Amino acid sequence: MEYVNIDAQVGALAGVLDPARYLSHLPSIAGDLPPGAWAFATDADHYDFRSRRCVKDLTLRAVRGAGGEEMEVEFRHSCWKHDQDLLIRYTGVSGFVIDPVDEDRGTALGAVILDEILPHRDGCSHEIVCWDGTLNIVCRDLQATWTDAACSSKS
Repeated sequence: MEYVNIDAQVGALAGVLDPARYLSHLPSIAGDLPPGAWAFATDADHYDFRSRRCVKDLTLRAVRGAGGEEMEVEFRHSCWKHDQDLLIRYTGVSGFVIDPVDEDRGTALGAVILDEILPHRDGCSHEIVCWDGTLNIVCRDLQATWTDAACSSKS
């Protein structure tokens, strides 16, 4: 990631997640991000680690339409933190890469650490870093929708 620091240091503590540099950069790219990407990136809850709508700790559930111009990426909630799942619809997809840490895991990327949406000549790029890999999508725009999820002891 270019701006989000997933390995910041605070005093002697290393490995701290810090989106502050990205959040301070967002106003300067306001006119360069498509409307849906801008709305998602600037949602007040997106990087608030205490929020139920923070992307941290979601897990990748499904990728639909890979290789096409329209894609959906679905993330499953974490019952201890979230009460909703996240569905992101990408339009005008021109690039898509799943980069697992371990090739044998495929799309099992583990929990989301953080993400970053930046302007791209094709619209925007969305990089999602997980514990076991990274998902990168370049698209014309995206639409993020939170949907109610049922938590149970099996979740």
